[in-house]
Amino acid sequence: MQALVWEGPRQMVMRDVADPTPAPDEVLIKIAYSGICGSELGGYLGHNSLRKPPLIMGHEFSGEIVALGENATTVNPRLAVGQRVTVNPLIHNPWSKAALKGRQNLNRERKIIGIHRPGSYAQLVAAPASNTYPIPDHLSLENAALAEPLACAIRAAKLSGATATDRVLITGLGPIGLLAMQVLKSSGVRTIIATDTDTDRREIGEHFGVMVLDPRATNVAEAVRQATDGEGVDMAIDAVGATATRRECIESVTWGGKVVFTGLHDEESNLQANYIIRSEVNIQGSFAYTTLDFEDALNWLADGRLEIEPWLVRAPLAEGGANFERLLSKPGPVAKILLVS
Repeated sequence: MQALVWEGPRQMVMRDVADPTPAPDEVLIKIAYSGICGSELGGYLGHNSLRKPPLIMGHEFSGEIVALGENATTVNPRLAVGQRVTVNPLIHNPWSKAALKGRQNLNRERKIIGIHRPGSYAQLVAAPASNTYPIPDHLSLENAALAEPLACAIRAAKLSGATATDRVLITGLGPIGLLAMQVLKSSGVRTIIATDTDTDRREIGEHFGVMVLDPRATNVAEAVRQATDGEGVDMAIDAVGATATRRECIESVTWGGKVVFTGLHDEESNLQANYIIRSEVNIQGSFAYTTLDFEDALNWLADGRLEIEPWLVRAPLAEGGANFERLLSKPGPVAKILLVS
């Protein structure tokens, strides 16, 4: 089969590779659409410690089952050849203590498709039957490929604890930030302030009726305090992961407020520890999602609760490298690029 292989920093090459063979408890999927994730951009640049070249990345995808392992339908009786599906790429031990507590994402033995094993930037991918979900007939394959990033956004929004009366800051209106904003709005949160350095992404945020700041032209913390009678927001979600955005979130929440870190741009950050202590700011990490979060995301997509289609871009898998570069430079009015296998 043809696959887009990451071979080192800024090196994406189409290669002929062997077709994957599904294990007895796995399925083989013909890929339709595969999204480019922010963490993969970091990997592409060589900044992500989990990804090691050569690697077939890709963990946000949809497609059609073309083969079943001999035990696949025992594991998941809902599956059949020809079925349209999406996959939770986070593979976990269901009997681990973390999984039994409903926190599958914190299983120390976790493996992720596209990181620890070949991913979806290819014509075919093998995936566990237990992680494979049929998609409703009325849900497009394009939107089904968004289940994974939406699950990340749902997780961050849940961990923020935001309710209708809370005020929330979101730094970064890439895919996770944009989706988290919509999740919060759908959950009843009325006051949301967002930031992004990109003009087009700020315009997307403004489309949803939120206050959007340009952090290059505005002191974010000061602007937030002015908009909240000097108090600051109750919660902040950093969907970038840069030291600057992490610091902005901490400075923008009210005393006793909560900051959720979900962006992974910088491995380490110099943060204002004494301010955190004196203000009793709560710092919460948010990694991936639980099984329930992923199922919630698929249900949200099936229910049509999100607006994303106007800003979806489709591009051939063979042009994957060029589209990684596009996202790193001036992407335009784009919420997500889907590579078409």
